[in-house]
Formats: sequence, structure tokens, C-alpha cells
Amino acid sequence: MPHPRSPWLVPAALILLALIPALAAMARLGDLATGTPTPATDRFHASPIPVTIHVIASTWFALAGAFQFSPGLRRSRWHRWSGRAVVPMGLAAALSGIWMTLTYPAANADGEAVFIARLVFGAGMTAALGLGVTTILGGNVAAHHAWMLRAYAIGMGAGTQVFTHLPWVLLVGAPSEGPRAVLMIGGWLINLALAETLIAKDKRRASPARRKVLTIS
Repeated sequence: MPHPRSPWLVPAALILLALIPALAAMARLGDLATGTPTPATDRFHASPIPVTIHVIASTWFALAGAFQFSPGLRRSRWHRWSGRAVVPMGLAAALSGIWMTLTYPAANADGEAVFIARLVFGAGMTAALGLGVTTILGGNVAAHHAWMLRAYAIGMGAGTQVFTHLPWVLLVGAPSEGPRAVLMIGGWLINLALAETLIAKDKRRASPARRKVLTIS
């Protein structure tokens, strides 16, 4: 059994991971509301609706989603009711991200690899959320947890990308097109690798219990 204080460690860590991109996103909204367009922000000022939806939805998904990892809340009605808001926000974040990728002019260092990656991971997050809903409606709790974990891992890519970029920026400077693609994709892959490790661990933990039930019955 986990230590009574430990159930909040994972949500707290996830909130900290989400805070940096969330604060940057809120600053973007403030710039849209009060700032003057610059060459770096002109694309957002020209079409503010997609980025506004993306900022609000992704911030909600990241912060509220973190609490879904609390074992105590998971066993309460809060988990179900919160999930009914988290899933639509996750879909809004993923679909608005795809919308921005397809319609906004690319930033200087965002090449074809980053363009494709954003579409692939955005579509993957959308599919994972959809499968998370359909599996829980079908009563498959384990599959629901797995698909929602994958969706959250993709959605938290921006947080991990801060840390994949930070050493490069400190040691080399702003990354060019090739390194930026590696650092961006690396953030998503790190999260998904961790998610798959946790899913596999849950499966191994459940298998002996299932065998024990079958033996008793």
C-alpha cells in the first residue's frame, strides 16, 4: 500500500510540469488582448480564435487531468464528473492544435517534420480520448485507464518539451529546424514511453490477481 502522503505526489508533479507551458500560454492570451503584433506573434493576432481555444482547453486538460491520478479521487464520484469535462477539453486542445498546424504560418524553426509530428500526435490524442470514452462505456476499466493515460501523455508534451529544449538552448542557443524537430518529437516520445511502461506495469500487477480469482472460482 502506498504511503498516505504519496497519492498526491504524482498530481503535484504533473501540475508543476504543466505550469511552465500554462503560464506561457496565458501570457500569449494577455498579448493577444493588449499587445501589439510583432513578426513572431502576427499569425496569432491575425486569427486569435484557434489559439485562444487551444490555450484554455490544453491548460484545463493538463491541470484538471493531473487530479485524475489521485487514487482517492479516482474512487470517488469526482473522477467521473471531472472526466466529463476533461475529455471535451482534451478533444478541443487536440483539434485546435491540428487546426493551428494546418492554418497558421509556420514559425522559422518549424519545418516539415514538426508539421507532420503535430498532426500525428494531435490525431493520436484525439483517437486515444475517443477510445478512452468507448472503452469505459463498454465497462473495460483497464483499457479506459490505458487510453486516457496515452492521451494525457501526448497532451503533456509541451511540459516535457521545455526540458528537452532547455539544455540545448543553454549550451547551443535557439535550435535550428533539425534539432528542434528532434527535441519536439522527443518530448512526446518520452511521455508515451513512460505511459506504456506504467500500462505494462498495471497489466503485470493485474495478471496475478486475475489468475488468483480464476483459481478460487
